Amino acid sequence: MIKAIDVKKQFDGFYALDGVNLHVEPGSVYGLVGPNGAGKSTLIRHLTGIYKQDEGQILIDGEPVYENNKIKAEIAYIPDDLFRFGADNIVDMMKFVKGFYPEFDTERFERLKGVFSIIDLKKPVRRMSKGMQKQAAFWLAICCNPKVLILDEPVDGLDPVMRRQVWSLMMQDVSERGTTVLVSSHNLRELEDVCDTVGIMNKGKVLLERSLSSLQGNVTKLQVAFAGDFDISTINDFEIINSSKIGSIYTLVVRGTQEECREKIAKYSPVLVDALPLTLEEIFIYELGGEDYAVKDIIL
Repeated sequence: MIKAIDVKKQFDGFYALDGVNLHVEPGSVYGLVGPNGAGKSTLIRHLTGIYKQDEGQILIDGEPVYENNKIKAEIAYIPDDLFRFGADNIVDMMKFVKGFYPEFDTERFERLKGVFSIIDLKKPVRRMSKGMQKQAAFWLAICCNPKVLILDEPVDGLDPVMRRQVWSLMMQDVSERGTTVLVSSHNLRELEDVCDTVGIMNKGKVLLERSLSSLQGNVTKLQVAFAGDFDISTINDFEIINSSKIGSIYTLVVRGTQEECREKIAKYSPVLVDALPLTLEEIFIYELGGEDYAVKDIIL
């Protein structure tokens, strides 16, 4: 469905994108995560056809996106920094957006008035709070009935109840209409609940791209205690990504499944072993720790 192939983009001699490869399956929810300045928003602006890449390809349904009105009419995009006209209210914006999206569902717009009831239909969008502007953007985007929904920090500024409502509406479209969703967010806890696949981006590259279950299944956190003095550096038959010690308890983040890690650590005769799956946030931190990201010696 969505592909970025060896994409490069340079601004004033700096490579914001430096050979990005990304693959999003149709009907899936893809979470794009990374530190500030990783290139996430720049990549999204290429996927939506706002920027043209210097090298490589950006394809949706096998077609290039840039200056392709047919493909753009199938993409709804909600940026972190919303665009709105000066004096237009939500109804004016609806009429404007409808002109670009042949599949715009006016009946759905009317039905969703109850969900977004806090929005004053006569109030200019520019005078709304950031949270209300985000609600207005979601309202319009999902009524476009897009094949592809691309979101940059989608629920920033929304209260917990509206966050749940928005995610519910999006997941309903994924389930019932096969909508493909790509979402970039720093709220990794929320992404963990909705994403099928996660791409971790840093320094203009996608470092890894895997299903969430695969990511969580191949990295394990072990809490281990040994009798007497024990030199942790003697463990050499599996990769330790991070280690810390509080009292007599070592916390080890290691590559491998829980079963594999339990078997290997058993060779060292521990008196206590507890294996735990990592959250997406922990995986993100430890994966970027290998990229000189400032997460050394963080105890989670």
